[in-house]
Amino acid sequence: MAFPDEVLTAEEEVVLHLHPHAKAAVRPIVVLLGALAAVIVVWVMLPPTTGGLIGVLVVASVALFVGSTRGVWPLLVWRTTHYVFTDERILLQDGVVARERRDLPLNRVNDHLMSQSLVERVLGCGTLTIDSIGDQVAVLAAVPRAQQVRRCSTS
Repeated sequence: MAFPDEVLTAEEEVVLHLHPHAKAAVRPIVVLLGALAAVIVVWVMLPPTTGGLIGVLVVASVALFVGSTRGVWPLLVWRTTHYVFTDERILLQDGVVARERRDLPLNRVNDHLMSQSLVERVLGCGTLTIDSIGDQVAVLAAVPRAQQVRRCSTS
């Protein structure tokens, strides 16, 4: 789902519009592929009898549950999380069913911290922690192009 442009003011320009890094989608995709592989293996290995059909249905129902909770849902959360940096503020939006949106005006940003592990440095992402005057700390996890975003958040 795209970020709604109606939340921007008339003179406001989007500098960066990001989702969390694609590394956040790797584990859910592996879970989905594993669940599908388990169903296929059980379907091929069990005999075509009533007991075999029950076994396939049990494994398929467990795979459906695990695939939807550990695969599809995290992918939806990843896709509906937005980090929008404009020339006036930082907009953070997340939520699949219920939506939460936070605005941090750039003139109220007090401090920011960027941290990267070795793997995150290789992938070009990182965690950005933004401290705003009067607000609580905002933590943006798995931010792609973290160096560029850090420079953007200080402008």
